[in-house]
Amino acid sequence: MKTVTASEANRRFSRVLHDATRGEEFVILSRGKPVATIGPINRTTGKAGRTARTTLLARLRRQASSGHTWTRDELYED
Repeated sequence: MKTVTASEANRRFSRVLHDATRGEEFVILSRGKPVATIGPINRTTGKAGRTARTTLLARLRRQASSGHTWTRDELYED
C-alpha cells in the first residue's frame, strides 16, 4: 500500500486511478494524517462467487411462481 498526500493525489489522480485498476492501494494523507484510501473494488470472484451465483440461480429455478400478475400500480405504490 502506497502513501500519497492529498495534493499529490489531486495532481496525479489519473495515474492513481490507473494504478488502482492494476491492484495498487493508496492511503491519502491530509496534513500528515490518513483520511482516505483508494484502491480496486473488491469484487466477488473466483470459486466462492461462482458457487454463490450457481446456488442462487438453482434455487430460483426450483421456486414456484406466485402466479400473480402484478400491475404497475401495485409495483409502484406511493
